[in-house]
Amino acid sequence: MGIVKISENLHEEIRKSSGVMSRSINSQAEFWMKMGMLSELNPNLTYAQIIQQQLKEQAFDMSRCDLEVIPNAISSEKKAG
Repeated sequence: MGIVKISENLHEEIRKSSGVMSRSINSQAEFWMKMGMLSELNPNLTYAQIIQQQLKEQAFDMSRCDLEVIPNAISSEKKAG
């Protein structure tokens, strides 16, 4: 484990987003670093595709969760507005 120096402003944004995402500040920072690294290694993939790829690698089974998947929810909102 090491120490990474970041600006106070970035730390504050990590703190705010960690609360929304129910992660610790360190976990949120680590998630953002991992996603940034994966984005650089896979510039042709979208954020959603990277997440799907990561879930597949962990054998994540959505059917075991009590959640409803709403396809194209963002696209529908843009069309309505």
